[in-house]
Amino acid sequence: MEVQQARAASLRALHDGGVLVLPNAWDAGSAALIARAGAKAIATTSGGVSWSLGRPDGHGLTRDEMVEAVRRIAAAVDVPVTADIEGGYGEDPEDVARTVEAVVGAGGVGVNIEDSKAPGGPLFDAADQGARLRAARDAAAKAGLPGLVVNVRTDVFLFGIGEEAGRLDEVIARTGVYAEAGADSLFVPGLIDLDALGSLVKASPLPVNVMAWPGAPTIAEFEAVGVRRVSVGTALSQAAYSVAQRAAAELLGKGTYTELEGALDFGSINGAVSR
Repeated sequence: MEVQQARAASLRALHDGGVLVLPNAWDAGSAALIARAGAKAIATTSGGVSWSLGRPDGHGLTRDEMVEAVRRIAAAVDVPVTADIEGGYGEDPEDVARTVEAVVGAGGVGVNIEDSKAPGGPLFDAADQGARLRAARDAAAKAGLPGLVVNVRTDVFLFGIGEEAGRLDEVIARTGVYAEAGADSLFVPGLIDLDALGSLVKASPLPVNVMAWPGAPTIAEFEAVGVRRVSVGTALSQAAYSVAQRAAAELLGKGTYTELEGALDFGSINGAVSR
């Protein structure tokens, strides 16, 4: 637990200055290679983990499946691991508490928890989500990791909840409730407009996390408006699976190997997972 507490403190400190970049992992191998690339922390992606188990994203995992993935990832790296726990695997605060306790037991030092009840919405009432966050905070302390980093995801922009003109105000209002409930950072996927993000950063009592994708502003541009954390969701796993499909199609169709060029050599990958 001493090592885990140190990693939690390290993850928390990474939000204090500059921008924390989190290329999301979906299994132990991807986590090991992301760490080898220089990542200071590893974030999981529920979508990537789900796909690796043959499940769809969007609450397609069970709590136990997610926890076992976190356990394997945390064991594969020497950097902090923060887990995407979707909506907490149950609506009640008690469900969230059980999930957080299990993540801590698996070696995680952070969680990402959504305020949507299902993909596409609706969202939990802000006060109800606050109760779920307090349950997460209390469960972490009970599990011996009071420094667990709780990143609360609000899906107002991702799912287009409410009138467009009022979405930023809704996020700001929710942020105040979530901060009071014990959240450590705010994740707003779907929002990449730099002006809006600049306004949110100024109004938010929590560090702001965004999700980037091809065509989004650069890391430097996000950092310039005050964003403290950038992740990419399922993007890395999508890229990896896309290579697999393209290479397989080429092998089966043309009998050639162009799509396999530029791959890491066997020794590099094998070495990354040898601990």
